[in-house]
Amino acid sequence: MAPAEKTAGQPGQPGQPGLRERKKRETRVALSRAAIKLCVLHGWDAVTVDQIAAEADVSVRTFRNYFAGKAEAIAASHLERMHQVADDLLERPAGEPLWDSLLHAVLGRFAPQDDSAPQNERWREGVRLMLAEPALAGEIVKANAAAQQELARAVALRTGTDLEHDVYPHLVAAVVAAGSGVAVERSLRAEASVPLGAALAEVFEQLAAGLPVP
Repeated sequence: MAPAEKTAGQPGQPGQPGLRERKKRETRVALSRAAIKLCVLHGWDAVTVDQIAAEADVSVRTFRNYFAGKAEAIAASHLERMHQVADDLLERPAGEPLWDSLLHAVLGRFAPQDDSAPQNERWREGVRLMLAEPALAGEIVKANAAAQQELARAVALRTGTDLEHDVYPHLVAAVVAAGSGVAVERSLRAEASVPLGAALAEVFEQLAAGLPVP
């Protein structure tokens, strides 16, 4: 039987980041987005740390304070996005079914309606090439592990389960990570362009239904 859900967290709870931490988080995001943009548009080998720092309007020293290299910088976007999914999950209405809340949280961060990133075939091909870069694989694995832990924490808070002793929050986090990855892969690699939002909705519809045999 699924655990009973409890009241979602409210803004301003203890443990939320302060101004300094938010500023650091914003810098990390800016550097990560700059790295992704440049590598997608110009190719992995053509992009240097100096260029990424300049694109983000910071010094190379600042870049080095946050990341060891461009692979770590790029992977940081995935971790940040899952942090935001976890935060958004705790802001969803308390009576909303868990999988509905997760779909809304994931859609809001993976496929926002006001996303200004170019979605043409050149951009899609650039993303595919970037994600296939061997140097990025290890960093993505590390970022995904940290992301799942953060999401598991939010699921535990949302459902009243124990993060340390219950398998449920960890299982949900792993399924969400895997399902989101499948949707991204489908959106990027489908012969006919599949909007990411539609791919995510299809994945979460099947997850919420318990993955019935087609």
